[in-house]
Order: sequence, then structure tokens, then C-alpha cells
Amino acid sequence: MSRDSINIIFEWDGEAMRPLSRFHNLANAEFVVGERYRCEVQEDRSWVSHKHQFAWLHEAWLSLPEHIAARFLNEDQMHKHGLIAGGFCDSTTVPCASRAEAERWYKHLRSREPDTVISINGNVLIQFTAWSQSRRAMDAKTFQKSKQAVLDYVDDLLGVQREQAA
Repeated sequence: MSRDSINIIFEWDGEAMRPLSRFHNLANAEFVVGERYRCEVQEDRSWVSHKHQFAWLHEAWLSLPEHIAARFLNEDQMHKHGLIAGGFCDSTTVPCASRAEAERWYKHLRSREPDTVISINGNVLIQFTAWSQSRRAMDAKTFQKSKQAVLDYVDDLLGVQREQAA
């Protein structure tokens, strides 16, 4: 089975990085004695911060005025739109033969993938899909930035004024 990366937790003992005992066999299977490997520090992400985001998203969803709430099927869709608005997304550009064809594709994609944001520019359809915020998909720093982007998006929906930096 091919994979892009593996997660093994190591502990620094003052001289060497040593895998925690539960990762020892995996480290032996993956690494060759005497070879060199690049080590990238990956900060652990707080579950408290993760749960906090979804708690305030739920509260914000319940607080939306009806005319704004009608734009979203549920709080998860609002969350994904916030990620997209913050740039935490992938985009797919599809040139179509005509604007009419782009509009047909728009209707088709909208019915199948309601959580994406789709726009049409002339005869070009652009689809934006939010990134996952799972612990596997996002490191701690990216998660915090994406969480702030979603908070800012929801604040804008609610008309909440953020404090300006002096």
C-alpha cells in the first residue's frame, strides 16, 4: 500500500529522537538504520479548539436572521462556505462550449454538491470545494488560520463588528 506520509510520535531524549514504544515496530518497518530522514515538526492540535469552533458555529447558525439562514442548508454548509471564503479550498475550472452549457453544468453540480461554491464567468465554470479541517488534513497553524477565517465569515454574516487593531 502506497502512502504519502506516516505518523509516528517521537520523544527527544536530549541526544536522539526515539519513537514512543507503541510506534517502535512501525518505525523499524519504515526506516533503515544508517539512512537519513528529514524531520518536520508538526504541532499537535487542541481538541478543545476544534470543539470550540463547532460549538460557536452551532450557536451562530441558530442566531442567523432568517433571510441569511435561507442561504444555507445547515450549519455544516455555512462552515464550508466560510472556509471557501477564507481561501481554504481547492478550485476546479471548467471551460465550456457556451454560457448555456456552463449553466447546465452549474445546475447539475449544485444539485449533487450543495456544499461547494460554484460561479460562472462567461462560458467558464469555477467550482470551489472546502478543505477538510480534520487533524489528518490540517496542521495546527493552518487549522487556527482557517478557524479564524470561518469566524470572520460568520461575524460578517451576523454583522458583528470586530475590534480594530490600534
